[in-house]
Amino acid sequence: MDSRSPEVQLPFYAKLAFVLISIVIIVYGLYMLQDVIVPLVFSILLSVLLFPLCIRLERIGVPRVVAIIICLVLALAVVYGLGSLVYGQIGEFAQEAPKIIQRGNDLLNKLQTYATRNFNIDRQRQVSEVRKYLNNSVAQAGTILTSTLLATTNTLSTISLMPLYIFFFLLYRDFFRSFFYKVFGHTRRAKIDTVFHRIYTVVKDYMAGLVLVIMIVGTLNTVGLLILGVDYAVFFGFFGAVLILIPYFGIAIGSVLPSLFTLVTNDNPLVALGVIGVFLFVQVLEGNFITPYIVGSKVSINPLAAIIVLILWGQLWGLTGLILALPMTAIIKVIFDSIEPLKPYGFLLGEAEKPRPPIKNIEELAEQLPKRVRNIGKVEEKD
Repeated sequence: MDSRSPEVQLPFYAKLAFVLISIVIIVYGLYMLQDVIVPLVFSILLSVLLFPLCIRLERIGVPRVVAIIICLVLALAVVYGLGSLVYGQIGEFAQEAPKIIQRGNDLLNKLQTYATRNFNIDRQRQVSEVRKYLNNSVAQAGTILTSTLLATTNTLSTISLMPLYIFFFLLYRDFFRSFFYKVFGHTRRAKIDTVFHRIYTVVKDYMAGLVLVIMIVGTLNTVGLLILGVDYAVFFGFFGAVLILIPYFGIAIGSVLPSLFTLVTNDNPLVALGVIGVFLFVQVLEGNFITPYIVGSKVSINPLAAIIVLILWGQLWGLTGLILALPMTAIIKVIFDSIEPLKPYGFLLGEAEKPRPPIKNIEELAEQLPKRVRNIGKVEEKD
């Protein structure tokens, strides 16, 4: 006699209600706990990036703890070196601030004169309008400064914990794997290992490819700005390249600062247009050739789904949500593809399949039928 309790069959509307309530609870939890979850997610991604080096050190006989410390020291050295370069560029940029302000005032006077001559707008009215906007900006500056300082303090405190998180993620990786074996005890361990391997491959290839893409795009931006004779070309070039972390829109956003700087410091406005042209050209190269070739189809998310998840994650976690949108969605897709009831949703996130051409006659059907049978057999063997 079967002692198991019979499975309760719920109507569709009840299942839908449970799913929607669960989604609301999960999203609310992610939003409220973002100060804790976001550093953990970044730490996991960076742990995946450092894992190959850690494994190589362990294989040549280095103890795991020492190997992890070496990886962290190298990573912090790279971050410190990049930070020093950026700080130096910002320092030089700050020394030029008085000249930039003077140039901006001259340009504003020219615009006022042009508006007075061509649109009959009184200069006093222009000054009053500018003063009104400045007063509003100053009134909001205190709130903005306070919130920025608080956010910076919280960010620095969480960033300081990330090396500790990375250390323990690398140290206890086998422990966490055993935990998932126990949680999914009814699932074969080989299948769990396969899912972990797919997630690791997706994240590793995405992170490593992203670093290489940033280096290539930064170099291309810098070369273009040097050809145009723009000051601080290295800083502006790699500043725009880092904004690739915001997919689809990052480089375009990164072109705003150097173009405005060039417009203020250069007498020829066509140079500012040239700066925008350089960044747009590099963005076309990055989107159509560089990123697809380097990152490839490892993060196989179709463009429509990518735009939607960018908006959703951006609404949830702000700028960090935009940065984490694609890797997080790629991980979710791997999980969906591994669970039978969720496979349709993983299919919806993935790249669209090319439609087969219509069959025009019986002879063509007879020719294609054996090929389709063989393809079905191959798919079944893989499963």
